[in-house]
Parts: sequence; C-alpha cells; structure tokens
Amino acid sequence: MRGDRVEVVVDAGGSTKTYEIEATRAGRRLDITHGRGLVEVTEVTRGGTPVRTARFMANRVIALVEHPAEREPEPSEVVPLRRTA
Repeated sequence: MRGDRVEVVVDAGGSTKTYEIEATRAGRRLDITHGRGLVEVTEVTRGGTPVRTARFMANRVIALVEHPAEREPEPSEVVPLRRTA
C-alpha cells in the first residue's frame, strides 16, 4: 500500500550507498525477489502490472530493510479478495 518503503544498502567499493524505494500511489505495493545474482524491488499495481523496478547485484547488497506503511489503509486502498469455490 502507499507508504510501504524498502531501504537497500549497497557496497559501492570503499563506501556504501543507500537507496529507498517507496510505493508512490494508493493501492500499489512493493514486491521483492532475489535469484540468479540479482535482487529486484518492484512497485506493482493492484492488477499486478509492474510500474517501476530497481535491480541490484546480490553480492553487493549489504542490507535490505522493509518498512511497512504506518497507517491503516483507506477504504479506497482495500481490495476485496474474490472467493473461488
């Protein structure tokens, strides 16, 4: 949901760089995947369409910290799940 944030600390060869990725609009979320030497943080819409993606080399990532939104979602941000019988 809007306000979700991920901090990624990366080794930059003698120093570190910190990147912050945030869900920018209502109803969007952040998905984190890792594999094949990459860490990806993707902002995804309610329908599952990726909007933005940040990619980092896994061997350079020092820390990855997830910060969930600090407030309750607004009614417009809540997506009801359909039940399949």
